[in-house]
Amino acid sequence: MPGGVNSPVRSFNAVGGSPAFISKAKGAYTYDLDGNKYIDYMSSWGPLILGHSDPDVVRAIKQAAERGTSYGAPCENEVAIAKLIVKSFPGIDMVRMTNSGTEATMSAVRLARAYTNRDYIIKFEGCYHGHADYLLVQAGSGATTFGTPSSPGVPKSFTDKTLLAKYNDFSSVEKLFEKYGDKIAAVILEPVAANMGVILPQKDFLKKLKRVTKKNGALLIFDEVITGFRLGMGGAQKYFGVTPDITCLGKIIGGGLPVGAFGASKKIMKMVAPIGPMYQAGTLSGNPLAMAAGLTTLSKLNKTSNYKKLRSLTNSLVEGLQDIIKKNEIKASINSLESMFTVFFTEHAPHDYKTALACDTKKYSKFFENLLGTGIMFPPSQFEAVFLSLSHTEKDVDKTLNALYRSFKSL
Repeated sequence: MPGGVNSPVRSFNAVGGSPAFISKAKGAYTYDLDGNKYIDYMSSWGPLILGHSDPDVVRAIKQAAERGTSYGAPCENEVAIAKLIVKSFPGIDMVRMTNSGTEATMSAVRLARAYTNRDYIIKFEGCYHGHADYLLVQAGSGATTFGTPSSPGVPKSFTDKTLLAKYNDFSSVEKLFEKYGDKIAAVILEPVAANMGVILPQKDFLKKLKRVTKKNGALLIFDEVITGFRLGMGGAQKYFGVTPDITCLGKIIGGGLPVGAFGASKKIMKMVAPIGPMYQAGTLSGNPLAMAAGLTTLSKLNKTSNYKKLRSLTNSLVEGLQDIIKKNEIKASINSLESMFTVFFTEHAPHDYKTALACDTKKYSKFFENLLGTGIMFPPSQFEAVFLSLSHTEKDVDKTLNALYRSFKSL
């Protein structure tokens, strides 16, 4: 396998050393083949909001597998999870399942282009929307980690219709609309950028995007693959009170199994085959195992107390971490929201791609190495998010803070 891994972000190239090969995982913990135990703050890069191997999710998968691992035909759980998504998200009346977040964003862009009969799209520097060719322009996540914000193998003609704006800089969007207004099909972004580290939208940024797209006849696409059900049952759009035209989902809605989805109003979704002319398909979409895992996860998650617990745990960890940074006089900052955060090795909290890239990645590498040695698993990249799950406890947080103190002190 290239680099010994099946996804670049799994390698430890950005932090040095070899990746831990996991043998099993349970609750808040992962165990590697060498017998080491870690408190896991990656949560499989976000999906496992209940924790690893949740008993109810595992039971649902087993029961579904006994009925068949794949049908290539509709199943009851598809309808149930679609109803739950529609009920939860203000911007979704109809939803189509896919097999990944990349498929979801790719399909959403195609839908926007079909609906508006326009070709251009605007994306933001540092926002990652999967590895579709025309979206690998100044992308975040692994592309930032490895210094390849655009990828070889993508013909220039594939990205000619992709316009770049600066996250949290509305004037950069306005300028593009002034020049290309009647040609722009959509603006796509992570409402909370989480693939250059957690970067929060500044006041009214999302509302201004909604207004400018509506004014110019373009659509607003929220990539909520990470924020969907992470910031609450209605995702970022409900949290910030801004309803996009198209929403992309993934991660949590599969309960740890591969999944994605895109949804919108009935008027827009009626463009999608078989009831409309825009073709989109997936042989294994709505896989019965993923639907069973996702439906169980969302059903268990649908309690206000769960989000309150996640918020409380995260606040305890972040506040303790901020005290440690201050006491050790380390140039570091934290951006956090609900149950996710990033430690940035820069004096001032980043607000866009440029300020995120100013971080001291070598210092993060040493920080990561120190934590790993004490049994704490943070993401192996400065530009990724830490995720808490309902399996984490105050005891885990206390142990983590002790390890964080030692890690920072050694820096």
